[in-house]
Amino acid sequence: MEVVSTARAFGGTQGVYRHASSETGTDMTFAVYVPDHAPGAKLPVLWYLSGLTCTHANVMEKGEYRGACAEHGIVFVAPDTSPRGDDVPDDEAYDFGKGAGFYVDATQEPWAKHFRMRSYIEKELPALIGAEFPVDMDRQGITGHSMGGHGALTISLRNPGRFRSTSAFSPIVSPMNCPWGEKALGGYLGEDMSSWRQYDACALIKQGARLPDLLVDQGTADNFLDTQLKTQLLDEACRKADMPAKIRMQEGYDHSYFFISTFMDEHIAWHAERLNK
Repeated sequence: MEVVSTARAFGGTQGVYRHASSETGTDMTFAVYVPDHAPGAKLPVLWYLSGLTCTHANVMEKGEYRGACAEHGIVFVAPDTSPRGDDVPDDEAYDFGKGAGFYVDATQEPWAKHFRMRSYIEKELPALIGAEFPVDMDRQGITGHSMGGHGALTISLRNPGRFRSTSAFSPIVSPMNCPWGEKALGGYLGEDMSSWRQYDACALIKQGARLPDLLVDQGTADNFLDTQLKTQLLDEACRKADMPAKIRMQEGYDHSYFFISTFMDEHIAWHAERLNK
């Protein structure tokens, strides 16, 4: 693991790191914030998965999470959203290819070799974080924004018991039922829609997957709400399954980091209640 940079912030260390990923076959870069702590202490960890076009840097520079993480003693991990590199295939559109890994393991060419973000996030990166940072892997939470909200929901639903807490900002709740998801899942996984269901939060809930509770914030002025995000589908799925979920519609907020940063402290405090028990 290579240290790209470190900086002091809120009595902790904001670092950026790079390693050679066996899953993606590329170098992968990620950000980790570690609050100051007693020698030998192991801290809970909160994963943040970013949205379309983003890297690790977007939330690091605009998410305003470090003060709350320092207050509650939580390590914050922000991975990239896709493999990068000259030999990695790409697409001209912003919503497919580099920056748009959708947290799936692709099965279709030319994507299958490198686009293995599900296995990278679920297996490889946690093993590295657990080995290299002062984290208690029995106390994990996960959150994310938009495509990353989709990732947080589906990864948590597929791995019962791994995460003590799950939240999301403006998540894509049902990729099987929106243009972004139909393009990404069709392109990465092929035309057989039965293989898509493992990457659709609403479908997973309908199939019996459950979370102990859930926090979702969605802005009412989000221009993607009606066509891509469709928050009401998640609300309906949770209600039908009798799964506890606090889904808050935030009046006047859009899809940007102005929205995310406004409610980041509340999300981190919500996770801390569950991670610090």
